[in-house]
Amino acid sequence: MKRSIVIALVLVVSLARAQTGGNASFQFLEIPAHSRLAALGGVNVSLADRDGNFVFNNPALVGDTLAGLASAGYLFYLADIGQATFLYTPEIKQAGVFAVGVRHLNYGELVGYDASGSETGTFNSGETEIVIGKAHQVGVFRVGASVKGVFSNLAGFRGSALLTDLGGVFIHPKKGITAGLVIRNLGFVLNEFSETSNSDLPFDVQLGTTIKPEHMPLRFSLTIYNLARLGKAYDDPADPDDDLSSVNKIMQHVTMGFEVLIHKNVNLLMGYNGLRQQELANADGSGMRGLTLGFSVRMKQVECVASRASYSAGNAAYSVTLNVNTKALLMKKTEL
Repeated sequence: MKRSIVIALVLVVSLARAQTGGNASFQFLEIPAHSRLAALGGVNVSLADRDGNFVFNNPALVGDTLAGLASAGYLFYLADIGQATFLYTPEIKQAGVFAVGVRHLNYGELVGYDASGSETGTFNSGETEIVIGKAHQVGVFRVGASVKGVFSNLAGFRGSALLTDLGGVFIHPKKGITAGLVIRNLGFVLNEFSETSNSDLPFDVQLGTTIKPEHMPLRFSLTIYNLARLGKAYDDPADPDDDLSSVNKIMQHVTMGFEVLIHKNVNLLMGYNGLRQQELANADGSGMRGLTLGFSVRMKQVECVASRASYSAGNAAYSVTLNVNTKALLMKKTEL
């Protein structure tokens, strides 16, 4: 379906939290790359060894136990905008497990207009990320790094960058406690969108912890993000007299995720994103905006994860991710 480039870009900017910290390029990197992350609020750097797709967030979260994982997912946004994600974690002799992923955000067929409002025709736009990550265990600590190539084609303007994420995670040897830290999107621009553009990369520092109480079927994650943009809180541009309280300013840097462990193969997922809740608030109240829901179901070597995130009245984003343990499947075939 044809959509105006203005509508499409406004939607993506809203989803990617571009209101904070200025006008950074490649903001699609802040959109959740997979369903588990989307269901847990959109930001998490401490949920170790649960999903290979976390290489898009903190490469230290992908350990050797996730070897041979193949994953494919799709996020459905408004106005025919969609994001496809693919991942594989090969195990190489003498080198260990790597995580190789790619995601593509497609804005669909858009209608262009000139300054006078006259239609100039249709075109396609999209953005792509290719990532290769590796982690290394040192006692109770694990460090990881990833290299990312990002490419954007927006209304015929093309830009690219080479980036890296540097992360670490502490994993308690006996208790269900992990803590993670990641420095995201370090790097440089390879190609500017135009001769006059000066791209600003979406650099960020994120810190978080995940706790599983010993005798409770719950897992709780707390993540603090936008630490590289402290003091640049979001203010409603439609309300020049808007004066955020200290609590609201703090909550713009906080994401919380909850997992209800109904069964070893079935989890309910919930999340809260303080920044999204404030960005999408309106005169009628913020409602469910900022809250996310989801579930994960595992059947033998196949896992399905789905999520739903509310953005405005009557509108929501949905995502689904399928994970397959190809290593276990191959081992069973060999045994037969």
